[in-house]
Formats: sequence, structure tokens, C-alpha cells
Amino acid sequence: MRVLQARSIADQVDEILLERIRSGIYSPGNRIPSESELSDELGVSRATVRSVLAKLAANGFIIRKQGDGTYVNEHAHRASAHFGNLWDLTELIAGNGYNPSIRLISIAQRPATEKESLVLGLEAGDELICLRRLFHADQRAVILADNVIPASMLCEPMKNIDGGLHIREIFELYFHKKIAFVLTNIRSVVLDPGAHRYLAGESARPILQLQTTFYEKNNLPLALGVNVFDDSFLHLSLAQAWN
Repeated sequence: MRVLQARSIADQVDEILLERIRSGIYSPGNRIPSESELSDELGVSRATVRSVLAKLAANGFIIRKQGDGTYVNEHAHRASAHFGNLWDLTELIAGNGYNPSIRLISIAQRPATEKESLVLGLEAGDELICLRRLFHADQRAVILADNVIPASMLCEPMKNIDGGLHIREIFELYFHKKIAFVLTNIRSVVLDPGAHRYLAGESARPILQLQTTFYEKNNLPLALGVNVFDDSFLHLSLAQAWN
């Protein structure tokens, strides 16, 4: 399998190796091919492979043994998320063993609140693009996601936005921005009636809320997110390498 040029090469290599780990092609506790072998197979530079392996090691997927090679962490398959990908809701669903899909519920424009303006560095009343989307695990709705993005960043007509895309692709295609990192705050909240319309189970029950702030490389905020996470169906277990 060789990578294509539609997305960054490193992202594609990362996705390929993650899928091999998750599917068992690279089984827990076993050694994976060397940097040079992966470089030849995938048609990318050794530097690209090295950077991807460093990321996988930092997130606990693999263990690098000096002079012996690189091994799949035999415990990593038990985790549904890794700190490097906690904000990635499709990865979270896939990590639970389900097929993720996204349905756009609504897209609208409104003025930013005082709190949103402060966090996003906007003037009071500046317009936001508001996306409400529902993430499914197979056919079950499991995460209700609300994102707000400054309208001034939009480079395409709002009506053209495909809400079924990954948030990374939405930023790249319609805002011409790249997400560099995300801060996630995890809280326990009571499921409100508005969210209960979309998620199964009892109303007014405790539920996890993931509050996210997306940033560019220069530390400028890109967007805010509030994700209501049905932890009665999905489990959130984290793995991270300690150095």
C-alpha cells in the first residue's frame, strides 16, 4: 500500500499503521517492520516514518526497544482513546470497535457570547458558524457535538460545508486552516432535554461532556466544542506512554 497526496503524508502513514494495529495485522506484543522496511513499502522517507512512530510511541500504541526494534504495546488494544487523539471523536468510536459515521443536524450563524468572544479573541458580537452534529457508532447515536468557529475565517459559502466530514477536513477545506493541537476538559454533567432528543437512555442522567478548544500552530484559537458523550454505551479508557 502506498500513500496518496490528498492529505499530509505523515497523517496517511499514521492512519495506515493505526489501522494495522487495530485490525491485528500488527498483533499485540509482536514486532512491527523497521523504519527502512516501512519506508520502502509505503514509498515515503524514513524521516516521515520516524516521526509517525515517535507519535505512536508517545500515545502508547507501540514500544521502542533500543537495539531490538519496535513492538505493538500488548495492552494498547484495551484503550478506546489515547491522549494524542482524545478530541478525535471518530477515533474514539472506532477504538470501541464500532464503525463511526457523522450526521449534520444543523448549521447556522449567530453572534458570539461574551465568553466565546473572550476565549476566541473576538470582538463582542462577532459572528460565529455553529455546527451541530451527531456521531453514530454503527447505527446508534452516541455523541452530540456542537462546534463554534469564527465566521471571519470562512473561505467558502456556508451552505457548501459538508457536516459529515471529519472536523480536520472541515477546517482544511472550508476555512483553509490546520488544527495543531486541542485542549480537552472532561466533566460530568446532567443530560439536558435538548441533548436527550438525540441520545438514547434515561433523561436527566449523569453523562460525560468533553469541552474542547482547537488551536493553530501559532497558539491562536480556531474553535470551541462541546461534546456530550454517551458513556453508557461507549467506554473512555486512556493510554499514554510515560517517558
